[in-house]
Amino acid sequence: MVHWSVFLFIPLALALVAGVLFLGLFNFASGGSPQRSQKLMQMRVLFQFLAIIIVMATIFAMGR
Repeated sequence: MVHWSVFLFIPLALALVAGVLFLGLFNFASGGSPQRSQKLMQMRVLFQFLAIIIVMATIFAMGR
């Protein structure tokens, strides 16, 4: 049985990571503020951490 979080939290976490990544790339390509680039990088790292936690929790829950 697949845990329901697979269909909700994992895609949401991946979308957040991808969205912040694309915002950072757009900011870099358009010559935006270095402070904004730094903030977007920090947000991306945080969202990646949360995505890993969600994926690992889902794997753990599916193993039970």
